[in-house]
Amino acid sequence: MTYLVDDKCIKCRYTDCVSVCPVDCFYIGENSIAINPDECIDCGVCEPECPAGAIRADTDFDPEDKEKWLDINTRMSELWPNITEKIDQLPDADKFNPKLNPEVGDKTNDLSEEPDKG
Repeated sequence: MTYLVDDKCIKCRYTDCVSVCPVDCFYIGENSIAINPDECIDCGVCEPECPAGAIRADTDFDPEDKEKWLDINTRMSELWPNITEKIDQLPDADKFNPKLNPEVGDKTNDLSEEPDKG
């Protein structure tokens, strides 16, 4: 088992989860973050920290979505730099947070593969 970041993180990029991770398995992109599934120790401390509900155990995904998000998290964690400390969320994060705005739909197509430039 591993934990994965899904589309709910895109355009929000809260990093509350990063500060509690004991193994520093988070990677930061331009508008999202990813978990390296090979580094994740499945402790689950990150899941409740995400204000957007974007982190879930891979066992909580249906099989098709699991493969898609496992692939995305694996690829992005190879492209993006590691992040180990909390930083500010993206400026419009609350606007795109599906927990605050239930009308926000799937944001998968908005995922940028560019690394964070910060």
